[in-house]
Amino acid sequence: MRKYFYSFFATVFILGGLLAGCSSQENEVSANKPDELTISAAASLQDALKELQTIYEKEHESIKIHFNFGGSGALQQQILQGAPVDLFFSAAENKFDTLVEEGMIDRQQGINLLANELVLVVPKHNAKQIHSFEDLQQAGKLALGTPETVPAGQYGVDTLKNMQLWDLLESKVVYTKDVRQVLTYTETENVDAGIVYRTDALVSDKVDIVATADQGMHAPIIYPVGVLKASKHTNEAENFYQFLQTDEAMSVFKKYGFKGVQ
Repeated sequence: MRKYFYSFFATVFILGGLLAGCSSQENEVSANKPDELTISAAASLQDALKELQTIYEKEHESIKIHFNFGGSGALQQQILQGAPVDLFFSAAENKFDTLVEEGMIDRQQGINLLANELVLVVPKHNAKQIHSFEDLQQAGKLALGTPETVPAGQYGVDTLKNMQLWDLLESKVVYTKDVRQVLTYTETENVDAGIVYRTDALVSDKVDIVATADQGMHAPIIYPVGVLKASKHTNEAENFYQFLQTDEAMSVFKKYGFKGVQ
């Protein structure tokens, strides 16, 4: 009986040691796991932000950045519906301001960081010989971001309306989920022209910029960025928010055609 008694406690002791060892290993893995930041950003920012991600993660090995790119309006709706996001980088002030008004972003933790321009692009072959906004009457199809969710689309509609062209062109419009899809449709010649940001056009060698919208034809194209109050990584999010405002980061944004807000 005594033999079994000692055998039982020996087994319990060994199992306890194994469990303690596993717990210690799990805690060590958890301690070494990087903090993950989720950033919802306008599709037009993806090239610049991916380059900045590489720079930042190299300098901050404990941080892993995940991007959710899309139309600013769609991203805003996701956040309003509870999507776990640490920073929001919008291509329109009104989409950002709604989150401030809803108490989801502190006005003091947001800044109007970048500016952009709206341009008309055509495929390299330019079969319809489109060289201006007025020439769009010759187009069969025009790609434009869905105005309700894609700021570039709303800027485009406003521009065409102010130029007295919208009524002539509305039936030719092919709507897209974001500004990058406009670029893709134009590159592949699924449409005869598209309206995108200058920064989008500059990253493609398959389209030509044929016209720039007069800034008086649409609202200012401003990119605000801010930290969400609901962020579970507030300090890390604030640090990245500050990094985006540095000279190093701004030089990358300018490399891709963005301007600083004056």
